[in-house]
Amino acid sequence: MSDQSNPQPHVMDIVEIMSILPHRYPMLLIDRILELEPRTRIVALKNVSINEPQFAGHFPDYPIMPGVMMVEAIAQAGGALLLTEIPDREDKLMVFTGIDSARFRKPVVPGDQLRIEVTVLNWRSNAVKMRGVATVDGKLACEAIVMCALTPRGVKKPATPAPAPEPAIESAE
Repeated sequence: MSDQSNPQPHVMDIVEIMSILPHRYPMLLIDRILELEPRTRIVALKNVSINEPQFAGHFPDYPIMPGVMMVEAIAQAGGALLLTEIPDREDKLMVFTGIDSARFRKPVVPGDQLRIEVTVLNWRSNAVKMRGVATVDGKLACEAIVMCALTPRGVKKPATPAPAPEPAIESAE
């Protein structure tokens, strides 16, 4: 007998996340999804590592995760939630249309695990407004309202090979 009042959370590993989001290293900023309630809420994790390229310059003697990257991680978690509902997601991209009320409360440093919780505020067929909260060890690091829209992906043009060089003509003299 299963307990219907306490359903199992929908967990996704990095391979499943990459099957949903188009982002790749170094811009893929979520590592695992812990919970997903369709059209309602998602909880994701980002493991912050010193090996990430932004820490070479932000800041060399005091590496902290840039705030814009925390907001991007919130948007990617929301994008994973949104794109799981889209049947033809291979033909779509989710793009930012707005960021409101972004606040940064605590530095996030290498070794931290960022817990990102995103809740849907408004859902339309091609756009969504979400509130994201990112915490480390239960302490608020970042919060923001993000708006995103679905847009068609551009058609990929096949790579055209470079023309072969003209053969050299030898002189008969």
